[in-house]
Amino acid sequence: MSEQFKIFLSQLSETNATLDYFTDFKKIKGNVNKISIKLNQLNYLIGKENLKEAVKELYEENPKAFEVLDILIAIRKNKNAKTFNKKGEIVMLDSYFTSPKSIFEYIEETGLAVVFRNKDVTNLVDYVFGIEVGLDTNARKNRGGENMSKAVSLFFDKAKVFYKKEVSNTAFPEILSLGADVKRFDFVIKTKKKTYLIETNFYNGGGSKLNETARSYSDVAPKINQYKNYEFVWITDGQGWLSAKNKLEEAYNIIPSLYNLTTLNNFIEKIKSENVISEW
Repeated sequence: MSEQFKIFLSQLSETNATLDYFTDFKKIKGNVNKISIKLNQLNYLIGKENLKEAVKELYEENPKAFEVLDILIAIRKNKNAKTFNKKGEIVMLDSYFTSPKSIFEYIEETGLAVVFRNKDVTNLVDYVFGIEVGLDTNARKNRGGENMSKAVSLFFDKAKVFYKKEVSNTAFPEILSLGADVKRFDFVIKTKKKTYLIETNFYNGGGSKLNETARSYSDVAPKINQYKNYEFVWITDGQGWLSAKNKLEEAYNIIPSLYNLTTLNNFIEKIKSENVISEW
């Protein structure tokens, strides 16, 4: 491992999380509002000793109220969840929502019946709001990438560097080496010397995704850099890379313009010396 790469690793940030990273309450509220009428109707079941009869009464009033039973056990409808039924058959979870008998079986077998009878929850709208907060943790890795893009934007804005975001490679038809696949670059900056095609990401944790990313960019960079008027730039950070440092080192040796948030100013100084073109 070269000393230069060791320094790069030592500069990786522990986190890029701002307080709005942890939970997207606007999205959560929207998800709950979409089904709040049905949840309010299901509130009828709370506190009922004879749940079987209560389910039958509510089903006769509005069978569609039961379409949201999956979220009560933290399963999203679009996940197409499957389960074993009592006959040992694999069935779709929402197949239980089609009759009072199967709905009651679902409520009993999932444990919701005890929750309803004991009034462990008093309002299913509030209860699902909490479930949505929990499920939203799965979206954090995407927000980590968004935060990195935001951070890089702040660096460019502070330096008064003109850039465009989310630019497709189809905007540069002379680059034939990328093939037919359409690739969207996070940032593009033009100077009087070169056009810089930039990707950004941040990894708090490890996983196979890091190896895939490093391998992909190691492949893309030479394809772009063979054109003298273009250069691929990768700005990445996060101590998740410590679990994939060998693959990152390979990329570091292949991609000349690989920066983290600590060294990003070096790139900015470079492009400013080449006179950044604005309004292209």
